[in-house]
Amino acid sequence: MLTNAPVHPTLIAVDVARAKAFYQDKLGLKLTKEDPSPGATFQAGEGTYIYIYQREKTKADHTVASFHVDDVEKTVKELQAKGIKFEDIDMPSLGIRTVNGIATLGDMKGAWFKDTEGNTLAISNT
Repeated sequence: MLTNAPVHPTLIAVDVARAKAFYQDKLGLKLTKEDPSPGATFQAGEGTYIYIYQREKTKADHTVASFHVDDVEKTVKELQAKGIKFEDIDMPSLGIRTVNGIATLGDMKGAWFKDTEGNTLAISNT
C-alpha cells in the first residue's frame, strides 16, 4: 500500500523564524513554502523535504530525521565549520559510540546533532 510512497518528516519548532534561519543558513536547505500556521517547508535531496510548524515544546529524545550523504566525515567537518555541534553518544548495548562526532557500525557511519528547537537530526552514509 505505501511501498512506493515518499515519506517526509514533520518537525516542531517553538520559534519558526529561528528554525528557518538554522535550516537555511546552517544546513543550506532551500525554503520552498511558508504557511500561516506558522510553518515552513524546506527542499532536501531527491525530491524530499522537511516541514516545520510552530508548536509548544515536546520531548523527543530520538532521531526525528536523517540525511543520507556520501561522505559522513566531510559533511561533519562542513557542518562543524558552520557552528554545528555533534552529539557524543556512547550506547554499548547497541554498539554505538561516537569518536570525533562519528559512529561506525561496519560499513555504516553516522553522526547526530540538534537543531535550534532541540530536534535530533542525523547524517549517515546508508
